[in-house]
Amino acid sequence: MSDTAIDLNKADDEFDETPSGPLTAKGLLAYLPGIALLVAVGVLGKYTEIWWLKIAKHEHWTVPDIEYVLWAILIGLLITNTVGLHRIFRPGVGTYEFWLKVGIIALGSRFLLGDVAKLGGTSIIQILVDMTASGVIILTVARLLGLSGKLGSLLAIGTAICGVSAIIAAKGAIRARNSDVGYAIAAILALGAVALFALPPLGHAIGLTDHEFGLWAGLAVDNTAETTATGYLFSDTAGKTAVLVKSTRNALIGFVVLGFAAYWAARGEADAIAPGLRAKAAFVWAKFPKFVLGFLAVSALATAHWLNKAQVTNLGNLSRWAFLLTFAGVGLNTNIRELARTGWRPLVVAVIGLVTVAVVSLGLVLFTSRVLHWNVGV
Repeated sequence: MSDTAIDLNKADDEFDETPSGPLTAKGLLAYLPGIALLVAVGVLGKYTEIWWLKIAKHEHWTVPDIEYVLWAILIGLLITNTVGLHRIFRPGVGTYEFWLKVGIIALGSRFLLGDVAKLGGTSIIQILVDMTASGVIILTVARLLGLSGKLGSLLAIGTAICGVSAIIAAKGAIRARNSDVGYAIAAILALGAVALFALPPLGHAIGLTDHEFGLWAGLAVDNTAETTATGYLFSDTAGKTAVLVKSTRNALIGFVVLGFAAYWAARGEADAIAPGLRAKAAFVWAKFPKFVLGFLAVSALATAHWLNKAQVTNLGNLSRWAFLLTFAGVGLNTNIRELARTGWRPLVVAVIGLVTVAVVSLGLVLFTSRVLHWNVGV
């Protein structure tokens, strides 16, 4: 592996580092330092928002109202990219994606199934257009820049659907090299960080509503954690919409990976997929993100009024706390030095993919919202 490549095992550790061996009391204790750090960074981010506004008011400063979401991410970034993240914290910090899923499932209590069906149906049309446009352009640019076909495929999968999760899901299915997976992960993470800081101010400059920006973030940002943070940086309503749209994108992972796996298998460069509808359905189910079903189940309970007001409030509070840990984890898991060593060609392809997805999805959002008036409340 070249010096510029990111080692896949190291990359995987950053996203899903868990103690090896059976789950024991000692194994559970290994998570506590990192989880405590997530809580500390998240709470510090919340209080920093309060202190920032209090000091500004006392000194009669005119300052932007920076949400706790951004403070938590910035504090996490500062820690990881200055003193570094000690290995004792990594198992617990790596659980931030677990808390993301908990937050999304609990957030289901805030949606009625009718709204989920309407917004999800609209999103599927937009997602399919996005996927087609970005996929074709990314694969073409990757070929022009001399990247391997499988690296181009991984970048297309990561950009069009679900970032790192989709890349990991596709790794074995298309028999991708570890170096290609490492490059793709780093490029997608770099672009997720760019989108996180670039899209909210662009949304305000363009004059997007909360609903429109939530749609845009859900369609344009790759990783679910960064999508959630991007939406909530704009507003609470935008964050909820972004989560729902991104969950719809996530549900398509199995189908997209199946398509790429079939392509590479036909070329003799991946394991053949068993014939028959049942085998293909099993393949899609294996790649399907199960937390989406949890979100729908909680939404169904809320729709049927099987959750009382207090329970809905408690689930809402659980969702906010879980997302707070997620936002802290986004910052703590973003190592700028590691991303900078990826090399320029995968990053160029990812940048072109991000710009394509952002422009196409923004056009779709504005067209469906302001021309067709497909507005569904959250």
